[in-house]
Amino acid sequence: MNGLTVFARKEAQEILRTWRRWVLPGILLFFALTGPVLAKYTPQILEAFAGSQLGDLNIPTPTYLDAYAQWIKNLAQIATFALIIIYGGIVSAEVRSGTAVLVLTKPVSRSAFVVVKAAVNAAFVTVLLLVGTLVTWAVTAILFGSAPGAALWSSSLVWLVFAVLLVALMTLLSVMIGSAAGAAGAGLGFYVLISIASIWKPLASYSPAGLVTQATALAAGEPAAPWWPVAGSLALSVAFVVIAARLFRRKEL
Repeated sequence: MNGLTVFARKEAQEILRTWRRWVLPGILLFFALTGPVLAKYTPQILEAFAGSQLGDLNIPTPTYLDAYAQWIKNLAQIATFALIIIYGGIVSAEVRSGTAVLVLTKPVSRSAFVVVKAAVNAAFVTVLLLVGTLVTWAVTAILFGSAPGAALWSSSLVWLVFAVLLVALMTLLSVMIGSAAGAAGAGLGFYVLISIASIWKPLASYSPAGLVTQATALAAGEPAAPWWPVAGSLALSVAFVVIAARLFRRKEL
């Protein structure tokens, strides 16, 4: 077994042994279980707490698409912030603790160190999202009696590309900035910028800025063309990791 495989196993085991194995899975599972319930019973909740203030306002009967939209909304907001904060120290935390130096005494190059960390954590996020989407699908089917999967799975996979982009970005920022808090702050700034950029239709249609809006449209059963944002985001993810690896090779540990 070569050093690269050993390090990949070490990274996977670290995820399962630390707080990361609870925080992000817990957030996604909570949303997967409660999102469809909230979508189903929102009209009753509104009538119970604000019935007299609604007047003659007619609240549409919720459908399975409302449950899907709730799932993507939660991913695009709270889950996104959690990803940025969790991965702010993906590289810098190991540099500060001295773990990186120990690992690099083994047959693992600096470039491999960065690439493996990004790849393993992207795989971790992928597994969590697939499980969360499956739970959402099942709960929606139970509550609404019908849950065609195309809108849910297509929107979730588009958001997954965005999540992978964030992992790659945080890997780069963690190398550049060297502080988990600083990298998280820069990551949140990036999210705000692309959220603003997505308002402009050309950027929303042809750049990574449109991933979240495209995922939202797919979840609502609306027409969407996410291919350019997806392709651009995957290319940018690779570029972020490559740049991070090159910078880490020159970094003083």
